Amino acid sequence: MSSNQLDKKTEAWSALFSEPMSELVKRYTASVFFDKRLWQADIQGSLAHAEMLAAQGIIGQSDHADIQRGMAQIAREIESGAFEWKLDLEDVHLNIEARLTQLVGDAGKRLHTGRSRNDQVATDVRLWLRGEIDLIDGLLTDLQRALVDVAEKNVDVILPGFTHLQVAQPVSFAHHLLAYVEMFARDAERLADVRRRTNRLPLGSAALAGTTYPLDRERVAKTLGMEGVCQNSLDGVSDRDFAIEFTAAASLCMVHISRLSEELILWMSQNFGFVKIADRFTTGSSIMPQKKNPDVPELARGKTGRVVGHLMALITLMKGQPLAYNKDNQEDKEPLFDTVDTLKDTLRIFAEMVGGQLNPATGQKEGGIAVNAAAMEAAANKGYATATDLADYLVKKGLPFRDAHETVAHAVKAATSHNCDLSELPLAVLQGFHPSIDKDVYDVLSLRGSLSARNTLGGTAPAQVRAQIARHRNRLG
Repeated sequence: MSSNQLDKKTEAWSALFSEPMSELVKRYTASVFFDKRLWQADIQGSLAHAEMLAAQGIIGQSDHADIQRGMAQIAREIESGAFEWKLDLEDVHLNIEARLTQLVGDAGKRLHTGRSRNDQVATDVRLWLRGEIDLIDGLLTDLQRALVDVAEKNVDVILPGFTHLQVAQPVSFAHHLLAYVEMFARDAERLADVRRRTNRLPLGSAALAGTTYPLDRERVAKTLGMEGVCQNSLDGVSDRDFAIEFTAAASLCMVHISRLSEELILWMSQNFGFVKIADRFTTGSSIMPQKKNPDVPELARGKTGRVVGHLMALITLMKGQPLAYNKDNQEDKEPLFDTVDTLKDTLRIFAEMVGGQLNPATGQKEGGIAVNAAAMEAAANKGYATATDLADYLVKKGLPFRDAHETVAHAVKAATSHNCDLSELPLAVLQGFHPSIDKDVYDVLSLRGSLSARNTLGGTAPAQVRAQIARHRNRLG
């Protein structure tokens, strides 16, 4: 067989067909121009397969050496941009195999012994995704560190904590940021769990039923650093649970990004004025020269819908498929690839937007979130944020909580009518609501007193927040 013949897309099955595939169908069914990003995984998997074939005596040592030599040259060609990707060869696998055969002859043809493109692509996607999960884990660590850095500088800054977007209770701004650290830590845990199930070897399942060749699948799994082999050949070639699980975990991570984005957008508005972010993360208006728009958080909020959409696409892709492999599965790659790209880009930009950029001259990070502590504290003073503290104070004086709740409601109503905070009501007025109230109540009604009183594990007291920061520092390294 000549190399020109092998370059024809239909060569792998052409003896059965009486006419060539139409150009329209070639373009419609080809995946090479998006799945070529799998080339490193394809070569890695092929080399492990070839090593096993040689160890098992299925191919000769000289063929194995030729395959290694040819693959090394192909890798250099792809890295340099010299490799010619051909639409006629449909996908990354046939492109690399055809070039290998051009370079090393019959040894290249023997490489496909004992495998199918069905188990080959399933292996490639798993290898590729495993590497991407490792990169994303590092990016999640960077974002968590950036949040911890900002938190550490703002432990004593008071932020109004909201429920229903109404002022509820005062919290440390650092405590608020650490809530997102907890979210992103869970995202990292989920991805680690997904990685374990991704890191299993389908290769050796062949088309769907296994193979007659004496393959050592465990050897290939060990060579590739995988944690085991897929135990059922039908499932091995057709399973895409790992891709769906990854996209589900990515969707949840993007939801966390979106929630942080929403808060940054609110906090940056003139009506809040709690924070500023560096100008390089904002844009102006084409008509209103005074505007600085939070485009990065807004776009991240929008991209969350894109990633969630990819999750729905993958679930829908799989829901109607019978066993085993079907051409539908070609459609798993673009949503998976875009999910990975979107998540990585978003995590990178948020780590810098939150924590700032390292200045090589000073060794310090510059930019990042700039906090307006005065605006935050003023806002916390507007909504009777210490009302619950007054109720707790009365409970400690012996009142049942429900009675204390009702008493404080009357006190808030009085403060509203006088257009003042609870802490500004005279002692005599407060004692009119209950005689057990004494002058020590003003310590309870202060914002800082409220923070310090919540000194339980997970609470917003500065001592607890500092302990959490230390825990995260130790965890993140």
